[in-house]
Amino acid sequence: MSSKGKLITLEGIDGSGKSTVAGRLASNPEFSDFVFTREPTGSWIGEAVDRAIHSDTDHLAELMLFAADHAEHISKLIRPSLDSGRHVISDRYSASRYAYQGMTLADRFDDPLDWVRNLHRDWTIEPDLTILFDVDPGTAVARCGSRGDKTKFEKIGFLEGVRANYLRLAKENPDSFVIIDAGKSIDETEAELIDIIHSFLKR
Repeated sequence: MSSKGKLITLEGIDGSGKSTVAGRLASNPEFSDFVFTREPTGSWIGEAVDRAIHSDTDHLAELMLFAADHAEHISKLIRPSLDSGRHVISDRYSASRYAYQGMTLADRFDDPLDWVRNLHRDWTIEPDLTILFDVDPGTAVARCGSRGDKTKFEKIGFLEGVRANYLRLAKENPDSFVIIDAGKSIDETEAELIDIIHSFLKR
């Protein structure tokens, strides 16, 4: 019987470069046995999430769509892949919800990050390793400026709050979070990411 695979998640604010690096890893023969995925997913629920992101959908309703997409993702891809012994790398996962919806719902709950985290408790699969691409929000927004499909999240003030939430998560979970400086070049960030993954899997 094969051993259970590991779940590695890539997190960071918009413009951190994590999706670019994830794409590079997915085309790297060294990681050909890994399962690469992302959230929101490409399912019909994920498409509904994308529509919500690009609209004025109520923030709580938006969160529920994200959570539904997450549940489907776990059921249809994450759990089967891990159980078969394959390692999974996901571009965004549950921490994105805690960090982002922890900001969008700031006017509804005393501790929105914890409220969202509790919503996932007992049914989500916790990552074995989360790699946080940390970058200054000003740099991130400048990078996003070259993209044609911007979202309502790509504002410096908002991203400062999201970054603070990510750093809080990293501080509260030092055994499963690793922070890398995503202000460096993509090549340097990719090299550091590969080293971190190799070191983690050798433990």
